[in-house]
Amino acid sequence: MQVVVRDNNVDQALKVLKKKMQREGIFRELKLRKHFEKPSEKRAREKAEAVSRSRKMERKRLEREGF
Repeated sequence: MQVVVRDNNVDQALKVLKKKMQREGIFRELKLRKHFEKPSEKRAREKAEAVSRSRKMERKRLEREGF
């Protein structure tokens, strides 16, 4: 990952870097890897994430259709 610093504006470059890292999911990955997660916990978490994703997609679909 690469960020260009323009006019010695390091603050702006850091802001851009954080936004790129957020989009890539690096912060989320770090948080998950901080502690060991049992395989059963991982399966439960992934299943819950899938359910929430599907509910969110369904809400958006209904909103687009005008319900």
